[in-house]
Amino acid sequence: MTEKLFYRDPYLREAKAKITGVEVKGKRVRLTLDRTIFYPEGGGQPSDRGRIEGNGFAVRVEKVTGKDEVFHEGSLKGRTPEVGEEVRLLLDWEWRYENMRAHTGQHVLSAVIKGLQGAETTGFQIFPEYNKIEIDYPGELKWEDVLEIERKTNEVIWGDLPVEVEVYGELPDELKALLRKDVSSKVKPPIRIVRIGTVDVTPCGGTHVKSTGEIGFLKVIRVYRKSRKLLRIEFATGVRALKYLNGLLEDYWNALNKMPNKNRPLVERVEELKGEIEGLEAEKDSLRRELWEWKAKALLKDAEEIGGVRVVAHVESSPMKDAQAFSINFVDKNPETVVILAGQNYVILAKNRGVGLDMREVLREVLSRVGGGGGGSETLARGGGFKERPEKVLEVALGAIRERLGRASS
Repeated sequence: MTEKLFYRDPYLREAKAKITGVEVKGKRVRLTLDRTIFYPEGGGQPSDRGRIEGNGFAVRVEKVTGKDEVFHEGSLKGRTPEVGEEVRLLLDWEWRYENMRAHTGQHVLSAVIKGLQGAETTGFQIFPEYNKIEIDYPGELKWEDVLEIERKTNEVIWGDLPVEVEVYGELPDELKALLRKDVSSKVKPPIRIVRIGTVDVTPCGGTHVKSTGEIGFLKVIRVYRKSRKLLRIEFATGVRALKYLNGLLEDYWNALNKMPNKNRPLVERVEELKGEIEGLEAEKDSLRRELWEWKAKALLKDAEEIGGVRVVAHVESSPMKDAQAFSINFVDKNPETVVILAGQNYVILAKNRGVGLDMREVLREVLSRVGGGGGGSETLARGGGFKERPEKVLEVALGAIRERLGRASS
C-alpha cells in the first residue's frame, strides 16, 4: 500500500520515496512507490503531474491512478529505474493548486445551488480550462437565478471560511444528518469529510485549499440542459477563471474590430451584419433563380424529344448540392421534362411528375454499368462513386431513359 502524503499535507510540493515496482514498455514506464505526493485521478479531479527523478533517469509523470497502490505513469528519460532506488518527487504545483481551488469551489457552488434551488449535484469534472457539474434539476434556470447563485458562491469564497478535513472510521449519526450528500456504499473507512464553515459538509477524497479565500473567485460560464432531468453548469475558478475571461474579452474585442461599425455593444453590430447578410442572401437567391431560368431555356433548346417528353442531358460543373437544387426547380417549372446532370463523380436524375418513369430504376441500371452507389425517389435519384467519367455516365443514363421512354411510346 502506498503512503499518501497528499492527504497529510496537500501543500507538499516535493518529497523523497523508494521505488517498489517498475513496469517498462518502450519509453513509457509505470512506477509504484512506498509513498507519494501525487494525487491519483478520482471523484472528478484529474491526477497530478510532475517529475520523478533518480540517479541517471527521470520520469515525466503524466497519469496517476490507483487506490491502495498508486501507479505513476509517464515518459522515461535515461536508464531504467530499479526497485529499491530512492527518488525525488516534484509536483507540478500550478496544476495541483488550480485543481484544489476548483474542487473546493465546486463544493461551495453545489452547496449554494442546493440551498437556493434544492438541486443535488450528481456529477463533477475538472478540465484544464474550466470545470463542470451536473445537477438533478428538470426545471429551467433563468440567467438572473444563475447570477444569484454565482453572487452567493463568491460571498462564501470572499468570506475566507476555513476548509477542514475530518477522518472517521464510522460516521456519527449527528454528522450524517449534516451531510449534503450521503456516503456511497462503495466507500470504505477511513472516510474523509470536508467541512467548509457552516456552508457545506461533504464526504470527499480530493485535495482542497485551507480556506475559501484561496479559491479567488468563481465564474459561471455556461448553463445548458444535458438531459430531461440533468442541467450542466460550467464554471472556472482562480487563475483559470481569469484566463477564461481574458480569452472571452480578447475574442469580443477582436470580433468588434472586424465590424464596419466598431462601437459597442457587439450584439447590435451583429444584428446589423445579420440584416445585411439576409439582404444579400435574398438578392443572391433572386439572381440564382434568374440564372436558372436562362439556363433552363438554353438547355431546352438542345433537349431531345422522346415520346412527347423533352430530355435534357448535360455535363455539370456545379457542386452536386447546387445541381440538385437546379434539377428540382427545372422539372417543377417545365411539364413533360426529364433532366440528367452528370458532374464530378455524381449524377442526378429528375423528372416532372407527369412523366411515366421511375428514376430509381434508371439509376439502378446506370450503377450496374458504371459502378458506384446511390438512391432516391421515383421523381429524383442521385448516385456517385463511379468508375467512369461524367461524359460516360451521362451517355449510359441517357441510353437507359431513351429505352424506357421508347417502350412507353410504342
